[in-house]
Amino acid sequence: MSQATNQSWGGRFSEPTDAFVERFTASVTFDQRLARQDIQGSIAHATMLARVGVLTDDERDAIITGLSEIKGEIERGEFDWSVPLEDVHMNIEARLTDKIGITGKKLHTGRSRNDQVATDIRLFLRDEIDVIDAELVRLREGMIELADREADTIMPGFTHLQTAQPVTFGHHLLAWQEMVARDHERLLDCRKRINVMPLGAAALAGTTYPIDRHVTAELLGFERPAENSLDAVSDRDFAIEFTSFASILLMHLSRMSEELVLWTSAQFDFIDLPDRFCTGSSIMPQKKNPDVPELVRGKTGRIYGHLMSLLTLMKSQPLAYNKDNQEDKEPLFDAVDTVRDCLKAFADMVPAIEPKKASMFEAARRGFSTATDLADYLVRKGVAFRDAHEIVGQSVAYGLKTEKDLSEMTLDELQQFSATIEQDVFEVLTLEGSVAARNHIGGTAPDQVRAAAQRAREALTAVKGEAQ
Repeated sequence: MSQATNQSWGGRFSEPTDAFVERFTASVTFDQRLARQDIQGSIAHATMLARVGVLTDDERDAIITGLSEIKGEIERGEFDWSVPLEDVHMNIEARLTDKIGITGKKLHTGRSRNDQVATDIRLFLRDEIDVIDAELVRLREGMIELADREADTIMPGFTHLQTAQPVTFGHHLLAWQEMVARDHERLLDCRKRINVMPLGAAALAGTTYPIDRHVTAELLGFERPAENSLDAVSDRDFAIEFTSFASILLMHLSRMSEELVLWTSAQFDFIDLPDRFCTGSSIMPQKKNPDVPELVRGKTGRIYGHLMSLLTLMKSQPLAYNKDNQEDKEPLFDAVDTVRDCLKAFADMVPAIEPKKASMFEAARRGFSTATDLADYLVRKGVAFRDAHEIVGQSVAYGLKTEKDLSEMTLDELQQFSATIEQDVFEVLTLEGSVAARNHIGGTAPDQVRAAAQRAREALTAVKGEAQ
């Protein structure tokens, strides 16, 4: 058995907590990560209590000074965390009382650990979103600049992982950028719902003290106080929403990782990743393994698991707060860390990608990637599309037998399938002609790719301006 009941709530208990239960129910081993936000919230709460007359100015000053000193102890690694005190909140409050005496016990007036932890998590996640936002900006900038540089670099576009039509590397990179831009929007939209303050909801029903929640919200930089005390302490939608954002983001990064892994293989040989993003083999000296994208691809399942964990955690909870919610922090913390690290890896790596232009071009040339261009050519000459499709299919079958790409065939060879084909067909059968022909917004023409990169650059600048 534990030596004594917890002094923050043990008044009605007749025996100490079982030692195992004490360890089992404690969260301080992981929620101490919220210490900075907990102190930030407590300083704002004490400031508000003094404004409404619940604390004197001297009591407020003593509390703020004590909390500031405790913050320093924690940052220097000098703070003694105690499992019997259960969590970050009671550890800090107990240390404050040790430092300034009975005034420290007045800090908790008008609040509960329920609204306190809900506020801490929102403050924490808001801070982390700002860091993740900066990494997303960096990644998008890298993608846009590389796309602009490689607007003319021809590569095969794929469907079913089979060569389909020629595109450019810049066009492909801007497809990645569109994915991440949507993720960025989701993150910033999520932040709006995070930026609502639960503090003042107390345990579940508010408080009888004359608190001013608008003052506290302003001090903490929240948009507004939460409207309903029951919902304020029990809501974890914002954590689920963040983890949903994280899942979609990692799905996108995983798709990109898969392509990077394929492209660095000897079979594709489309790109080279600098050595600093790769590792070697302990037995095969020739190996250069794309471990960074492989690991990002693997971490996707980890994030999906955290989303399912939080959804399952909340699915059966009646209002208001329940001890179940102690389990929200570890998946959320790990999701934050994983997202931040994966984004940093990609933001560092993407601008350093070195395309192997000759290999990309040759791959596009080998796969009859201009077959659709030939069909379109025939349609423009008055051939019905289904007939054009048949003619091109026969031409490709001939090319497979003779090991010739469409652009390598002579006019006589092509005319054996349709007399409609004339000398001008070779203008559309080249890879350069194919990509240039799609000269519309969203198309592969190099000028369109460069224009799209500029629009993406301007849109990102606007997002950065809104954040400031």
